[in-house]
Amino acid sequence: MRIFSKNLRLQDITIMYFTALAALMVILVASYQAPNNAVEVSSLKPNPSRPLPPLPMPFRVPLDPRGELQLAWNVSYTNQEIYMELRVAELRHGVVLGMSDRGELTNADLLVLWDSGTQSYFGDAWSDSKGHVSLDSQQDYDLIEAKQKAEGYYLLFKRPFSTCDPRDYVIEEGTVHIIYGFLVKPLASLDKLNLSEIRTGVQRVLMLRPDTPPPTLPPDVQMLDVVAPNVIIPNQETTYWCYIHNLPENLTKNHIVMYESAITPGNEAIVHHIEVFECSPDVPAVPGYSGSCDDKMKPKKLNFCRHVLAAWAMGAEEHQWEAPPKVAENNRAKVLWDSDFQTDKQLLANQPDIVVIVKDCTCGSPGAQPHQKEELHAGRRDSSGIRLYYTPSLRRYDAGIMELGLVYTPVMGIPPKQHTFYLSGYCTSKCTQTALPSGGIYVFASQLHTHLAGRGVRTILVRGGKELEVVQEDQHFSTHYQTIRVLRKMVNILPGDVLITKCTYNTEDRSKPTVGGFGIMEEMCVNYIHYYPRTQLELCKSHVDQGYLQKYFNFINRFHGNDQCVCGEVSVTEQFSQLEWDEFTGEVLDSLYNTAPISMHCNQSTARLFPGDWDKQPIPAVTSVLEKPQYTCKRGTLRTN
Repeated sequence: MRIFSKNLRLQDITIMYFTALAALMVILVASYQAPNNAVEVSSLKPNPSRPLPPLPMPFRVPLDPRGELQLAWNVSYTNQEIYMELRVAELRHGVVLGMSDRGELTNADLLVLWDSGTQSYFGDAWSDSKGHVSLDSQQDYDLIEAKQKAEGYYLLFKRPFSTCDPRDYVIEEGTVHIIYGFLVKPLASLDKLNLSEIRTGVQRVLMLRPDTPPPTLPPDVQMLDVVAPNVIIPNQETTYWCYIHNLPENLTKNHIVMYESAITPGNEAIVHHIEVFECSPDVPAVPGYSGSCDDKMKPKKLNFCRHVLAAWAMGAEEHQWEAPPKVAENNRAKVLWDSDFQTDKQLLANQPDIVVIVKDCTCGSPGAQPHQKEELHAGRRDSSGIRLYYTPSLRRYDAGIMELGLVYTPVMGIPPKQHTFYLSGYCTSKCTQTALPSGGIYVFASQLHTHLAGRGVRTILVRGGKELEVVQEDQHFSTHYQTIRVLRKMVNILPGDVLITKCTYNTEDRSKPTVGGFGIMEEMCVNYIHYYPRTQLELCKSHVDQGYLQKYFNFINRFHGNDQCVCGEVSVTEQFSQLEWDEFTGEVLDSLYNTAPISMHCNQSTARLFPGDWDKQPIPAVTSVLEKPQYTCKRGTLRTN
C-alpha cells in the first residue's frame, strides 16, 4: 500500500504540516485574546493631549457590602459625559460593572475587565435576555487610565450620557441601577461569560447631580436627635406609631440647616420611612403620647401636628438634606414621632424590611414604618429617628415641605396583572391661587415616594394649560432608594400654577387589585417638595370623586351580568376586590381616572382646608405637552494607544 502519491514530495508534506500547525496556533492564540475592539490594558499609555478630570471625584459610593468595589464619578453637563473611577480592592480575574433598567442581569449595558490568562482586557459589552455576555461592536466606555496603587487597582474611564448604540443604557435624571460582579477565573473568551454564574450585586445611585458644591455648615451648628425610644414592633402587618417629643422650653427660634437619619444599629435593613411633623403653635399644651396612631384614645390635639419638618426614606443617602445658604427650616417647641410598622410577607419572605414614618407633630418629629417579617421581628425594639442640625444664626427665609400627589385613599386603585398603569394627583390652580404668595415659592429639592408597585414618578409644572418644566422625575424609581434629590435648577411656582404628579405602577405579580393607603402592599404617589418661603399650604393633593367611582362599580358589575347594586354598603376596597378583572375593566378604570371630577385636599398646616369649594373639581386641562429633552447622541471611539 502506497502512503504518498507519486506527485507529492516529502518537502510538500513538510510545508503543509507547518502551515496547518501555524494556522492552529493562530486559532488558539485568537481564542485567548480579546477581539480587536477591546483595549489591552497593559498597552494603555497616558495621552498628554487629554488632561485627566479633576480629582478627587465629588461623588462616591461603595458598591458591595464587603467594600471590595468603590465607584466615584463626576459629571460634565457641558460635554454630556460622566467620568468614573472604579477602585477594586483586590483584583483577581476581573470585574463587571454595568447598568440596567431596574438592576436586572439581563439586557444590561456593561463594561468588563477580564484576564485571559496571559493578558488583561477592557471592553464595552452587553448581556442578552439569558445573561450571556458579548463584546459590543461599538465601544462607548473610553478607558483613560488603569493603575495599581497601594489601596487597590484603579480604572478611570468616561462615557457619554447617551450613545447611538441601542444596546447602551441612557443615563438620565433619577435613579441609576448599577450592577457589578466578580470573575472567579480567567476567561479564554468573553462570550463564555454568563452573569448568572458569577457573584453579582446591585447598587442604586443618582448619577446626574448638581455640579455646584454644597454649602458648608455654620460653625455654631448643633445637633438634636429626634427619636421614639424603645418602640416594641407589634406582631401585625401595619402599625403607625406616634410619639411626642418636647423640645426645651427656653429654646429660642433656630433654623434647621441639615438633617439625616439616626437608625438603631442592626435595624438599617428594616427601617423604611421617617417623617418629622411640626405641631401648630396655635394649639397650646399638646399632650405627651407614645402609641399607635390609630388608637381611639390618641389625643385629638395630635391632629394639629401636620406640618412636615423632615422626611427620610429607605435607601436615602447619609446626608439627607442641606438647605441653600439663605434658607432653613423653622424650629419651635415640640415634636411628634409617628412610626408605621408593616410586614410585607411576599417581598420579605427571605429578607426582612422595616419602614419608619413620622407624621403629626408639635415641632417636627420622626415616625417609623417598619416592614418586618412577623416571626423574626415582632417584639424587636427600635429607637430610630432623625438627626437635626440647627443654628441660632437665622437665615433670610424659612423653608417648608409640601406634599403633592394623591391622597392616601383606597378610591385610587390599580388593577392586577398590569405591566404599566398610571395614577395622577393634582395641585390645582385654584389651590395655588388661594394659598401661595404673589411672588410664589421656589422649590430647591424633593423626595419622591411610592410603595412596592411604584416604577416611576414625575411632577410637572403647568402654567396657562401648558406644561412648563419638570419639577422632578425618576422613571427608574425604586422604593428601596428614596433619597432627597436636590434640583439642579430651582423651580418657581406661582399663584394659579398647576402641579401634576404622575406615578407609574407595575402589578404583574399580583392577582388582586392594589388600593391606595398606608400599608406597604397598598400604594402611594407622593412628592415632598422642599421650598421657600414657607407658606401655610401643607399639602396639595387630590383623589377621584367617590360618587363617580361608585358609578364605575355599578357599570362594571352590570356589564359582567351582576345586577346587584351594593350602593356603598360595601367598602371601596371590597368592591375593588369583587370586580371581575379583565382588560375592559382596567381600561374603563383608567378612563375614569383621566376624566372624572376630583376632590381636592388644599390643606393648611392646621390640617384644615383653605376656605373654598374643593369637591367635584374638574381635572386641570393640559393643552401643550412638554417634549422630553434629548441628550446629544455620541458615538464611542476605539483607543489603540
